[in-house]
Amino acid sequence: MAKATSISLDKLTTTVQAAVKAALEKHPKIKVDPNTPLSASYLIWGFPVPDAIAGALTIKETQQFAADVASKLGAGVPGASLEGVIFSHGGHLILGFPVPPEVLLGR
Repeated sequence: MAKATSISLDKLTTTVQAAVKAALEKHPKIKVDPNTPLSASYLIWGFPVPDAIAGALTIKETQQFAADVASKLGAGVPGASLEGVIFSHGGHLILGFPVPPEVLLGR
């Protein structure tokens, strides 16, 4: 069993925001606020995409953006290899990454 890793939610949020800003430069079609608060209450941590933007994106574009964000999160989640994912349910689209099972949150 993997040893639990403690991470700072504040540091993770800052790291995610920086990763989103960098990914936005590579994906000009996607217009989201990189300072959107991180949602950490799901099995996927991430941020919601506004309907107007989500409706204009392909699944491939959305997945590429999520992968670009996740690839830059190493400092925010030490010891974890993160993969970008998209989650769609009930008309909501969330871009993020699966919660590593060995992570414990700290403020």
